[in-house]
Amino acid sequence: MHYRNLTILFFCQLISSTGQIVVVTLGGIIGSSLTDNQSIATLPVSLMVVVTALSAIPATMIMKKIGRKYGSALASISAAMAVLLAAFAIKNQSFLLFALSFALFGINAAFSQQYRYAAAESVDQKYVGRSISMILLGAIGGAMLGPELVTGGQFWFDEILYAGTLIALAFLFCIQSLLLLSLGSFKISSDNDQKSPGRKLNIIFKQRIFIMAMLGATVAYGSMTFIMTATPLSMHVIDGYSIEATASIIRSHVLAMYIPSMISGFLIERYGLNKIMAIGVIGLLGSSLVGLSGNTIFMYWLALVLLGIGWNFLYVGGTTMLTYTYEPSERFKAQGLNEFCVFGMSAIGSLLAGTIMYLYGWYTLVIIPIPFLIMIGAGLAVTHKEVENIVVNRNAK
Repeated sequence: MHYRNLTILFFCQLISSTGQIVVVTLGGIIGSSLTDNQSIATLPVSLMVVVTALSAIPATMIMKKIGRKYGSALASISAAMAVLLAAFAIKNQSFLLFALSFALFGINAAFSQQYRYAAAESVDQKYVGRSISMILLGAIGGAMLGPELVTGGQFWFDEILYAGTLIALAFLFCIQSLLLLSLGSFKISSDNDQKSPGRKLNIIFKQRIFIMAMLGATVAYGSMTFIMTATPLSMHVIDGYSIEATASIIRSHVLAMYIPSMISGFLIERYGLNKIMAIGVIGLLGSSLVGLSGNTIFMYWLALVLLGIGWNFLYVGGTTMLTYTYEPSERFKAQGLNEFCVFGMSAIGSLLAGTIMYLYGWYTLVIIPIPFLIMIGAGLAVTHKEVENIVVNRNAK
């Protein structure tokens, strides 16, 4: 285990998660104050996710060219610039600039989402699930720090609401850039890419396990983003709950997303990928069912906690499964396609969240993920034996 890399990536994940929580919590709320058209209040968050999806493949190509640490460090600087631009947009009451700042923030998100691959490439294959879980644990710190920045920094500058939050966030991203530059070597280096170009992408894509891994991660992230993006609007803007209560629910959700990482990697090693991913499907289905049961604070809390737990098991499982479907020289093309699909679906969910909330309401919104989750559950049942065999064979190498 490369503990130096894992420790650095842990803290980088903490900072990235802090940023994500801040922009998701504030995106719709600030957006609604900057525009009279409330149906586009979540557009800044949606643009962030869209740009994340569009940047996924270019990000992998940049990292293939200049290395993970240099590419990710540059992306951290772009995030610092983005949140400073957001503060400037609030000062000038410009919805357009605010949306643009969130779009710029999405570039860094495309890079930071690949920290888990950097962790996987720092360890032996049999420890991949564990290493991915360890990195995701960094988000627990983000779950604690993010809401504190939201509530504590909103009045630091009287003339610009939330400017203090955004400036503090810019400082954290500068620290993140320095941390990334101190990453050590990886078990899989650029030398692997020179030995063989690997299979064509369409050949990799035809594997049933690749499709299952990609769909699992895609539906996990899409469902989570869809419901999470709508929650601050539903709670604070429509149901009238306080920003403190809303931030607290988002904090609980993010903790539920990442605390299971303390055990999910070990559970994958013990019980297998398909079983753990199936638990994730059940958790996400439970979130939708609880969401249908009411819109009290407790129901919001329970739905968002189940959403987080379900996301963790399905997403960590899907990412781990993906690493069994490609050779070292094929990793960037396979990872790029996976990230594009994951964040493309996440972008669609984010784009639709605000519109569906205002046109059809919370109850319709939480029904939509259900058929996709049933499809994933069926796929896991069909590929169970095939996944077991490939895991045993790859770990034996």
